[in-house]
Amino acid sequence: MTDAPDPAPARTGLPVTALSAVLAVGVAVTRGGNQVAIKVALTAMAPLWTAFWRMFISCLTIFVWSRIQGVQLWPERHQWRHLCMLSLIFFTQIAMLHTGADWTSPGYATALINTAPIFANLVSPFFVPQDRLTWTRVAGLAIAFGGACGVLLGRPDAGIASRPLLGNVLVTISGCLVGARSVYIQRIVQNMPSSRAMFWQIGMALPGFALGAWLIPDPVERQPLSAAPLLALLYQGVFVGGLALIVWVYLLKRHTPGSITAFSFATPIAGLVMAAWLFQESLGPRLLLGLLAVLVGIALVSRPTDRPQP
Repeated sequence: MTDAPDPAPARTGLPVTALSAVLAVGVAVTRGGNQVAIKVALTAMAPLWTAFWRMFISCLTIFVWSRIQGVQLWPERHQWRHLCMLSLIFFTQIAMLHTGADWTSPGYATALINTAPIFANLVSPFFVPQDRLTWTRVAGLAIAFGGACGVLLGRPDAGIASRPLLGNVLVTISGCLVGARSVYIQRIVQNMPSSRAMFWQIGMALPGFALGAWLIPDPVERQPLSAAPLLALLYQGVFVGGLALIVWVYLLKRHTPGSITAFSFATPIAGLVMAAWLFQESLGPRLLLGLLAVLVGIALVSRPTDRPQP
């Protein structure tokens, strides 16, 4: 197979079509099960080992997809700097996410990681002219931030959350980095194939996950490896970190981060349902009200500032 030339930069800031909306909701629901799958995998593996194997599967999925599509993965010389920065953000975000998820509950982790659209919309106006920060967005940020603080200080079930406050903080910081990474990757994929950006952000982070897992001792006694953690890793690697990520970056390449992240409302809802089902997690009023405030705030923040241009 001959590598196809890099595609021309796609138009960005396009109106969200019905197909884009369906794809965005599908990605959001798929991602909803991510925190639950991470928690299942953590029953048998330490946080950085789960991150390593999950991302190894994701990297392999993206590689196969890229070869099928004929996309050239090797970067041009001027692209390495951007890819290294992207991978550094990615490594930090994933390491915090898996460590925080190990210490808090899947329901709380789901609610807190989905504060990412708040930070995406806060950062985006500095880089994307279409995403201007209006008074409506400021009000939405305030409401969503208040809801996130309420969840952050909550106390999940002790049986599935060994260090809840610290875990909540790490997952929240991870959410900040997801928002920043969404804006950053939206900019760099305008001038390179999205598969290339995804492959290298993961590929360059893999040695860090393996080295950290090998050097950092695991103080937790975990269960023997079984089918459930392996299936959870496959779900994270193939569907969340592979196929869903491919679709998400495709959407970011065509639309502004603010317009696409508006569809993330489905992610925490799906995640909470799965957490309550698989872990029998109690969804208390603090968690539900905090999440509601986050969703209302995101809805306000993600409203378009201009009428779509044909």
